[in-house]
Amino acid sequence: MQKKNKICLINLGSGNVGSVKNILKYLEVDFCVSKTESDIKKSSHLILPGVGSFGSLMKKIIDSKFDKIFEEEVIMKKKNYLGICVGMQILAKYGHEFGKFKGIGAIDGEVRKIDSKDFTLPHIGWNNIEIKKDSLLFNDINNNADFYFVNSYALKCNHENDILSTTNYNEKFVSSIQKENIFGVQFHPEKSQQDGIKLIKNFVSI
Repeated sequence: MQKKNKICLINLGSGNVGSVKNILKYLEVDFCVSKTESDIKKSSHLILPGVGSFGSLMKKIIDSKFDKIFEEEVIMKKKNYLGICVGMQILAKYGHEFGKFKGIGAIDGEVRKIDSKDFTLPHIGWNNIEIKKDSLLFNDINNNADFYFVNSYALKCNHENDILSTTNYNEKFVSSIQKENIFGVQFHPEKSQQDGIKLIKNFVSI
């Protein structure tokens, strides 16, 4: 690592924390697994994995006051944030999974069910990404690289400039985003072998 960054892997009980933790150990970076405000304030980078529904994760975020911490540390102080799967989706203004739920609102968009037609949902397995713009997140990762997905819903961005990559599953959906210091991936880098490890290494090096 060229820079000495401190990573906080946010554990709200809603994500594949163990697998991400193993990659951070493998990369030999300085990190903690926590949800406390004090640990987050000491960190330069935040990673939030998410599994499950938009509404259930938002409830955990509000109950833990992570929405307030996010506003201060990510929006105001510009700390780097990576949301994985539902950890990306909650960045939207609203999510429409089992009802309509308000999100953090850092990205202008809404999370809606993929129009899969004859394709089965959830969308599970390997699929390629089409990179739409340059980003340090995809440094040394080839366009059309395969990543591992488990999702029925996807973020629909209102601003094309926030979209880093798209993926096709009957319809094209947003598979990664970036807005300044805020990054999100719909796929699971922690389950995506070498390119997934590379992506997390890229993020913690920014």
